[in-house]
Amino acid sequence: MSESGIKIITTNKKASFNYFLSDFIEAGIVLQGTEIKSLRAHNVSLNDSYVVFKNHEAFILNMNISEYEKGNIFNHDPLRTRKLLLNKREILKYEQKVIKEGYTIVPTKIYLKKGKAKVEIALGKGKKLFDKRETIKERDDKRNMERAIKRN
Repeated sequence: MSESGIKIITTNKKASFNYFLSDFIEAGIVLQGTEIKSLRAHNVSLNDSYVVFKNHEAFILNMNISEYEKGNIFNHDPLRTRKLLLNKREILKYEQKVIKEGYTIVPTKIYLKKGKAKVEIALGKGKKLFDKRETIKERDDKRNMERAIKRN
């Protein structure tokens, strides 16, 4: 655990590859008992997850929290829709960006802050294929430079 009381559970590495990310914000997440236990055991995946709005409320879809191994008949559904806790002003701001400007809201990481589960979400604008190729090229160049420095 770091000095600020934050323990990162997982990050969404595909998000920065597939989207240009901006406007990061922290949101609480509504979880059931076995979900928080499974999350603390790092059994969660953010791949292909995204946020939608229904009736001015934010929900996260396709976030996979594996079933708790010591759970019983009251275990949760791994891919259920979970509600995000944001204030009304934030919800309206993000909802307008999605509707008018064509953004997607993508979760970037999940962490525990003072014992509470939080998810960091960001506005994402989809990258084109040539942008992804450029990202791969930059990553390879950086890796090659680090190797060359390490050799010398």
